[in-house]
Amino acid sequence: MNYKENNSVQDAVKYITSIKAISPFVGIISGSGWDVSGILDIKDEIPYKDIPGFPRPAIAGHKGRFISGRYKGFDVVVLQGRVHYYEGYGIEEVTFPVEVLSGLGVKYLIVTNSAGGINQNFKSGDIMVITDHINLMGVNPLRTISASEGRTRFVDMSDTYNQELINIALGSGGNTDIEIHCGTLAAMQGPSYETPAEVRMLRTLGADAVCMSTVPEVIMARYLGVKVLGLSIITNPAAGMTNVSLTHEEVLKTAALHSKDAAMIISKVLDSLANKNASHTPG
Repeated sequence: MNYKENNSVQDAVKYITSIKAISPFVGIISGSGWDVSGILDIKDEIPYKDIPGFPRPAIAGHKGRFISGRYKGFDVVVLQGRVHYYEGYGIEEVTFPVEVLSGLGVKYLIVTNSAGGINQNFKSGDIMVITDHINLMGVNPLRTISASEGRTRFVDMSDTYNQELINIALGSGGNTDIEIHCGTLAAMQGPSYETPAEVRMLRTLGADAVCMSTVPEVIMARYLGVKVLGLSIITNPAAGMTNVSLTHEEVLKTAALHSKDAAMIISKVLDSLANKNASHTPG
């Protein structure tokens, strides 16, 4: 039986709104080691395990909490952590939280991750604004979508990452010391890190960074008509670029060190959305 037949998006939305009456138009998904929830006021938390159908991460750096709060007068929700395809979840489970965000009314999604740097101009701690992606995970979440659901599965991905939000994020560094780049993200299935030969392949294909997540969520968001901004913290040079061994612990450490920078960028984006959506009335 299909996962969604047992786990209804509507059931999850109903449960969340029964705990906290919210009407968010912005959602944020936190990547490994990220913590940007501090930018929100009046926060409420719901463990993923309490939400019907919500998949639970088992990887360090993913707390598994649904956080709702306010930012300058409007509702924002943060998913602290995600599940990964490499954990053994089906692709429909990986993207279920995005469907729930859309069901809650989210129109803008800020999706974040920790990534290995392929571009030789990037260094650990830099932030990359995602302008495009290469899906090398061998799976697409729209494969599981029923043709009877009323939307076409043949989604145009030529404008996947919203240019207006990209411009805001790129300009948010201002006079700070934050190094902000733009680039193309490659997604691999994992959980092993890429080999040096695979990194050389990805560079030849045009990738600037590589991760093991994000892309399925973005594809689902675009299918649902949600506008997307993607941010990567470059936590390490990819395999073969240095003599340093790659570890998940180092990824988490670097991401945590630079979460404040990432939160500043997200705040700038939210400031712009607050002005643009001044007429939005939360529930």
